[in-house]
Amino acid sequence: MTALRVSGSPMTIAEIADRLEVHPNTARFHLESLLRSRHVEQVDGTVVGPGRPPLVFRARRGMDPAGPRSYRLLAGILAGQLGAEPGAGARARDAGRAWGAELVEQPAPSERFTDVQAIARLVDLLDDLGFAPEQQASFADRRLALRHCPFLELVECGAQLVCSLHLGLMQGAMAVLGAPVTVERLEPFVEPDLCVAHLATTAPGRLDGPEDASADTGASEQ
Repeated sequence: MTALRVSGSPMTIAEIADRLEVHPNTARFHLESLLRSRHVEQVDGTVVGPGRPPLVFRARRGMDPAGPRSYRLLAGILAGQLGAEPGAGARARDAGRAWGAELVEQPAPSERFTDVQAIARLVDLLDDLGFAPEQQASFADRRLALRHCPFLELVECGAQLVCSLHLGLMQGAMAVLGAPVTVERLEPFVEPDLCVAHLATTAPGRLDGPEDASADTGASEQ
């Protein structure tokens, strides 16, 4: 890789092998790996005489696609900054609703979900997202136990933001399903390993629960 990067022009396998003082087969083996990882690209060589042009290679320009990432740091910065702004919880809830609506498959016009079916769909979605949901023994209990937070590292710097986002996500998903039930509020960390989503009956197709204006995520507005 370094040999190609510092070279002023594309190189053949023989030239690479000669530069690295290895067998051409060894150079070819490593080139195939670099091609798969998109660190290197093959280009047309210069035709000298009859026959096919030689295979030549050069380092792909641009930053390393396999380089290190710091998404957790970025998320922490954004959560800390946005969570400190007025109305952050409401904006996070709105963003969550839009997100949740995108994650759920839109029912067919003739399809109607009961509250039991819609809650089952919500449980499947939360499971796919890593919330480790546990449905209570009876639907009449109208609670979902969430045993894991997929954004756990961000809670310390932006609990209001994260919990509001999760509440909105569940509300948005339920709204798309059109069943007469929504997630009214989210109680975070009722126990060290437990958050509880409280369900409530609502009019079919409505986005908000009956008390959505004061929905409690367990964190006060800042």
